[in-house]
Amino acid sequence: MPYFSTFEPGAEADAVRVIARIDALASHHDVEHDGLRMRWRRFGDDTTRPPLVLLHGGHGSWMHWLRNVETLAAAHTLWLPDMPGFNDSGTPPEPQEGQSAQDQLLDLMEASLDTLLGARAEIDLGGFSFGGLIAAKLGARRAHIRRLALLGSGGHGTVRRMTVEMINWRAAEDRDEERAALLHNLAALMLHDTKAIDAMAFAIHDISCHGTRFRSKEISLAGGLQAALETMGGPQLLVWGEFDVTADARPLVAQLVSGHPQREGAVVDGAGHWVQFERADEVNALLRKFLD
Repeated sequence: MPYFSTFEPGAEADAVRVIARIDALASHHDVEHDGLRMRWRRFGDDTTRPPLVLLHGGHGSWMHWLRNVETLAAAHTLWLPDMPGFNDSGTPPEPQEGQSAQDQLLDLMEASLDTLLGARAEIDLGGFSFGGLIAAKLGARRAHIRRLALLGSGGHGTVRRMTVEMINWRAAEDRDEERAALLHNLAALMLHDTKAIDAMAFAIHDISCHGTRFRSKEISLAGGLQAALETMGGPQLLVWGEFDVTADARPLVAQLVSGHPQREGAVVDGAGHWVQFERADEVNALLRKFLD
């Protein structure tokens, strides 16, 4: 049964205005590599710490971090990309023969990041969901990562707890049916508390889903997170929401940190998959403490 919700009159327009206000705080940087343009947003201007790069999830965009931007940018230079095939960035061409879509994405990400900051520039790196797996694999191949923070990361290869089927919103016959499918999927996958499915959550999800041209699900389900974490080493923060349906959070966190003294784990009570949105204050505090 789809999840339906109506918002207060004007709430969606207000959400779009908030997104525009926060976007206006950023400087926009377009980097081209192999004919593909990639959009980066820079927030803040703290030069006392390494830059903090945060990657969004699948069917996402820089807006996955909307409720974290202002707090984190107060103490860091924050770089948020739209990864290739998402939102304001270009669509990758077909991978070359012998190259996977994942390797192509990592090549483009690494080249774009190195153009912006320099190949040997030390950074702090974070990622959410699909972006968590990409962050770990990018860190493993690039090095020069001071600290790594992953939220609800894909690629862990352990049990998932999804009990509600997703709806293909692209197959909707009209906008009302499409909206209902998108709202249903927010409840089925992204957010635990239905009260968290507000006009802002819907606006971000709606815009980001419509801007997605890259297939990320197969990459996330294929695993590889543990191997990337082992290769990287260094301080790592691994966070899941208590009710994240993409993992069994508590045993997974315990497994990942066991025997690894440089890893920290946290399970955020009451949160679902999109933990940094649903429990923004708690996640902001965790990230500030870990990074500072």
